[in-house]
Amino acid sequence: MTAFTDLQQRLRSERHTWLVTGVAGFIGSNLLEALLKLDQQVVGLDNFATGHQRNLDEVRSLVSADQWARFRFVQGDIREPGDCKTACHGVDYVLHQAALGSVPRSLADPVLTNSANITGFLNMIVAARDAGARRFVYAASSSTYGDHPALPKVEDTIGRPLSPYAVTKLVNELYADVFARNYGFDSIGLRYFNVFGPRQDPEGAYAAVIPKWIASMLRNEPVFINGDGETSRDFCFIDNVVQANLLAALASNTDAVNQIYNVAVGDRTSLNELYEMLRSSLVQRCAYLRDAVPVRRDFRQGDVRHSLADIGKARQRLGYAPAYRAEEGLALSMAWYIANLGLDASP
Repeated sequence: MTAFTDLQQRLRSERHTWLVTGVAGFIGSNLLEALLKLDQQVVGLDNFATGHQRNLDEVRSLVSADQWARFRFVQGDIREPGDCKTACHGVDYVLHQAALGSVPRSLADPVLTNSANITGFLNMIVAARDAGARRFVYAASSSTYGDHPALPKVEDTIGRPLSPYAVTKLVNELYADVFARNYGFDSIGLRYFNVFGPRQDPEGAYAAVIPKWIASMLRNEPVFINGDGETSRDFCFIDNVVQANLLAALASNTDAVNQIYNVAVGDRTSLNELYEMLRSSLVQRCAYLRDAVPVRRDFRQGDVRHSLADIGKARQRLGYAPAYRAEEGLALSMAWYIANLGLDASP
């Protein structure tokens, strides 16, 4: 029995109240689904800046009526202290996912990114502390490793940030550490590495690479690769992220708390390899992909060249054991994108 299997069994017999910020987003809605299926009470906070009502509607369709009745939604903004206070009332555990992601977005508008990711984070951790929450688990980022060249990435060795987004995520970690030292408020930061899966939005200028490429392939549109395609990432399927959040929230050993953990698989996939994985998986459905080739363009400013996580710390202290590698997660995600993009991609 894995640590996560044991935890799921435990939660089915225990009732806690959880706050998921960014609940209408990709990661937040997957956490909501998992918690409701474990019969937990969930409060969700979102302002729909990047989240969507359709994500909440989909979760509602996947859980029972009794489970959905355990969900309370608060439409609000983490930049507003009053909204944070309202959402935190009576909550046992906070899973803070709300943020403005994307390196390019932060370069285009660093002030907006700062207000959501730093001011919003501070508002949330203050509200959670004041409400007496047991633990604050927050979405950190692999972008924090910055220009440090070593692979794999180990939690206690980082470089200089390469973007405003990376700065904001580093500041989150610093604030969490200060709150532990000065207020005795427990938190755990999870440095996500290129998360992907169902309900990840393929639209918009700042869409993540996997949903964006899948959408482009289904629409017979050009797929753009920045640089030579040898840039690599440690792609992590959403179910692994859900596992890490729940394990972090309920970790009982003292050496696991007030720490930062990599959340990834420990595998590296280049953009060229990713393109071929996606093309191969869709070619039977989309015959025009048989001879398709990507369009090359310049490297993107602020991007890290290579990313690969050492997940040994999370394995040892949290019992984290990723259940899906990149290719397995892609196979599971593909059916969702095909069904939800609503495109006629017949051969």
